[in-house]
Amino acid sequence: MLLTITTPHQPATDLGFLLHKNPSRSQVFELNFGRAHVFYPEASAERCTAALLLDIDPIGLVRNRQFSGQGAPSLEHYVNDRPYAASSFLSVAISQVYGTALGGRSKDRPELAEMGLPYEVLVTPLPCRGGEQLLRELFEPLGYTVAIDSRPLDPRFPDWGPGVCSVQLRGNVRLRDLLTHLYVLIPVIDDEKHYWVGDDEVAKLLRHGESWLSGHPRRELIVNRYLRRKRRLVTDALARLMEEDQPEGPDEAGEAHLAEEEAIERPLSLYQQRLAAVLAALKDCRAETVVDLGCGEGRLL
Repeated sequence: MLLTITTPHQPATDLGFLLHKNPSRSQVFELNFGRAHVFYPEASAERCTAALLLDIDPIGLVRNRQFSGQGAPSLEHYVNDRPYAASSFLSVAISQVYGTALGGRSKDRPELAEMGLPYEVLVTPLPCRGGEQLLRELFEPLGYTVAIDSRPLDPRFPDWGPGVCSVQLRGNVRLRDLLTHLYVLIPVIDDEKHYWVGDDEVAKLLRHGESWLSGHPRRELIVNRYLRRKRRLVTDALARLMEEDQPEGPDEAGEAHLAEEEAIERPLSLYQQRLAAVLAALKDCRAETVVDLGCGEGRLL
């Protein structure tokens, strides 16, 4: 999967200062589900493009139960679009590779980081659970011009419907806002996440959506899909979005937030999965009292 960000703002190579990635060399970042490659297909004073290529190991996803899910192995673990189509894996790569830009910080060009600049963005391939109209309804209210190149799932079987598409966005925005929109909306478009969604996801969604989500016309759909339709979390998020006063300083998107997000997006450990299984069993049997022997720190209680 590929994400490219292009700007004609001159000098265009200032994009390297905003992304904290040198246009003159390529870089490779090891992630716990593959590798992220950052390179610049073009880098001149007139036009500069930064590319983020995510290379996911499909066999590693199957072997790693944290990503493939629990339960007996199935064909779906091997035949799916997870290694190839933009999804929450790409959002995690954005937060880890472009984390400083996502937080709105630029040591060498701080004034530029606060400016709305012309950007062209390409995301490909992108599954769209909802069609082209949904893509437009998500991005156009944020000020983007949207161009979509849809591809059938299989040209020989048109009845199967659309498969994936390439999406091109154009707009004048701050880079931090651009990355935030992509970070939140890519999993919404895909309608899936590869990691556990809990209470921390509500706080993360509200933090990234503080300047735009409450007034978005598809707010309910975004919240439902982002939180994987977990009723309690969705209700909490929507209630907090409807509150009139939520004053937060712009400096709260610092290193502490990035560290917190990395912890949230890290797949569940075996210990966490065990606690979740115990809690599910207690709820199923409607237990009223619990004895936890050898409870350690007492987190389960």
